[in-house]
Amino acid sequence: MSVVNLCTYMEDIFGWKTEKIEVVVFVLPYPSIRQRKPNMLKAVNKILVIDDEVDVARAIQLTIQLQEPNWQVLTVNNGKDGLILIDTESPDLVLLDLAMPDMSGFQVLEQIRLFSDVPVIILTVQNDELDKVRGLELGADDYIVKPFSRLELIARIHSILRRVEGFIGQPKKPYINGQLTIDFNHHQVYKAGKIISLTSTEFHLLEILARNAGKLIPNETLLGRVWGQYALDNPDYLKVYMHRLRSKLEDDPSHPIYLHTERGEGYWLEPPSENL
Repeated sequence: MSVVNLCTYMEDIFGWKTEKIEVVVFVLPYPSIRQRKPNMLKAVNKILVIDDEVDVARAIQLTIQLQEPNWQVLTVNNGKDGLILIDTESPDLVLLDLAMPDMSGFQVLEQIRLFSDVPVIILTVQNDELDKVRGLELGADDYIVKPFSRLELIARIHSILRRVEGFIGQPKKPYINGQLTIDFNHHQVYKAGKIISLTSTEFHLLEILARNAGKLIPNETLLGRVWGQYALDNPDYLKVYMHRLRSKLEDDPSHPIYLHTERGEGYWLEPPSENL
């Protein structure tokens, strides 16, 4: 891709002006989160970009590699190849465009969730609230509307990777309440002895509620802790994920016994039958 084309796509996707490209290429004014806190993220992460526009995928790839030069960034330009690479390459995170000719991003996401809980961020020009909710309901971990800033993209990627890698630490006593068991040490949830499949975002949300069981956690706190500051104006994130958790954990999601709502305020998890 020529420098002119790359500049054009950078401006279209990230809202950058062409003259800023030189600054971005030669000066990285903000050290990466991994550089500031080297123990928080792996030295190398593998990111997969699925976007049918080759130049857009390349621009996103360059953006990530400028900030995280040690990371491996793979790109594919259709959903079918993306699914194959997720299976064979086991990326740490997927950036998925919605508008593709062979399969829509929604169809790709549905297929991903049949065999993988890899974190997925949807990148799209579609700023429709229903699309956003649908993506989250299908299991997306985040949803970013183009154009977006370089720093916002990197911050959201870091936030999700920290969440996925943040389960290592001192052993924690499991949450046990009736048929529900949350094993914090092995990132597993059981109901009546059977493993319940959760995405990393679902587990992280449930873990926050479980570690504070019996306490009302405000909506803003949950949004900030799970998705970061960019989600504070998007309460639908929380509504969709609580609906997903209830559908997996509750016998009757419309009459929950574990996950409770204080309308307009927040959520709380039923205290365990044993103290944490």
